[in-house]
Amino acid sequence: MGNRFQMQDRFADGAQYIGGRLRPGTSGRTHAVVDPATGEEVLTYELAATADVDAAVTAAREAFPGWAGATPGERSDALHRFAGVLAERAEEFARAESLQCGKPVKLTREFDVPGTVDNTAFFAGAARHLEGRSAGEYSADHTSYVRREPIGVVGSIAPWNYPLQMAAWKILPAIAAGNTVVLKPAELTPLTSLMFARAATDAGIPDGVVNIVNGAGKDAGEHLVGHPGVAMTSFTGSTPVGKRVAEIATATVKRLHLELGGKAPFVVFDDADLEAAVHGAVAGSLINTGQDCTAATRAYVQRPLYDAFVAGVADLMATVRLGDPFREDTDLGPLISHAQRDRVAGFVERARAYATVVTGGAAPVNDGAYYLPTLITGAAQDSEIVQSEIFGPVLVVLPFDSDEEGLALANDTPYGLAASAWTRDVHRAGRATREIKAGCVWVNDHIPIISEMPHGGYKASGFGKDMSMYSFEEYTQVKHVMYDNTAVARKDWHRTIFGDRP
Repeated sequence: MGNRFQMQDRFADGAQYIGGRLRPGTSGRTHAVVDPATGEEVLTYELAATADVDAAVTAAREAFPGWAGATPGERSDALHRFAGVLAERAEEFARAESLQCGKPVKLTREFDVPGTVDNTAFFAGAARHLEGRSAGEYSADHTSYVRREPIGVVGSIAPWNYPLQMAAWKILPAIAAGNTVVLKPAELTPLTSLMFARAATDAGIPDGVVNIVNGAGKDAGEHLVGHPGVAMTSFTGSTPVGKRVAEIATATVKRLHLELGGKAPFVVFDDADLEAAVHGAVAGSLINTGQDCTAATRAYVQRPLYDAFVAGVADLMATVRLGDPFREDTDLGPLISHAQRDRVAGFVERARAYATVVTGGAAPVNDGAYYLPTLITGAAQDSEIVQSEIFGPVLVVLPFDSDEEGLALANDTPYGLAASAWTRDVHRAGRATREIKAGCVWVNDHIPIISEMPHGGYKASGFGKDMSMYSFEEYTQVKHVMYDNTAVARKDWHRTIFGDRP
């Protein structure tokens, strides 16, 4: 631990960030953050109670009028400063993210942290372009225009797989639009969310604009979603939990944004660049140890390339290096916890009864929550391993014959978050991007995201968008303002209510 962070000292004042300062939770129950690579505890903190959620919502409500009343330029300047603070602390964030998640540090340094800095810089610029779309005389006697206004306090809940990026995705568009936020991260991974909020304060964003509560989902989470002082709920996580969030939020008629599970298809047509597809499949299925809702989990390969694709993926997976996340040469870290590792192992063990485990399918013997890259073939389309979200380093490969069959199989799942199509034929690519029902469809790649483009799903993967200008649709109210231009007391339409036409 000498070359890592001493988090117990850093968060000695508590692991709740409310009104611009750290404070302890008041639930009387503690939770340990565990390094999944070693099983060592790195922080023990007191969980938030409902009273802590109330305090955070109060702080956000008090900060809202001033922040909502700031000019777009003032909010933009604050977010530019925020991006600068994050960039200065990039290594600190990278190591903290690796520590709590088990991510290889090369992933946090080259993906999680720079992506978050870029996202912050994007919303700094976007804050100046929050505008209505029309102004004019759509009625001959009136002038209309459209205002975009912040909603109020946003209660957000983020998952454990990308704690820093998810904090950014939840917080940045909300505050760029003039809202204030109470974020509940996953209890397993609170560190970088707290550091993110601290950086916001250090950048000059007013106290109470960004608040963090770390508590259990059944207590703090559900209280936040149902809180009468919260105007909107934004949730990223599994589809079953998303359904529960929706039940609570709709009971209080809140605005709701859900980014839920995925089971991304990876469709390889027979004219694809085989080497590119093999490399893309291994990278796309193993990123973040497969704990990514957009990860490639179902590869459908047209039969002429099927055998070579399976062999190529198996060979490449065998070269992936598991190890200490803080080593520069580590490719794959552990899963988030031993419980998650055992869950993934359970899927694979059950699949042995009806499919073939080509490579992997085991946990190395060490103290960490590691699981070998795993390739499975021979499964039926309706089997558990094909249809259920595993959230681990497991890729299932199935063959198909016609293009129609491949696209039908790709769509044959409740989910619709992401997908990819691999082909050299522009017409095949065009058809795939039209017909695959997913919020993002890549062509000849899988995984890259950019701040300027939206992220969100179809079907059971939820609704609404993170990132991009489209995210402002979630975090703003649209108001129509209409002015009479006639200065006439008795309008012609009044006769429909009283009197006769003059």
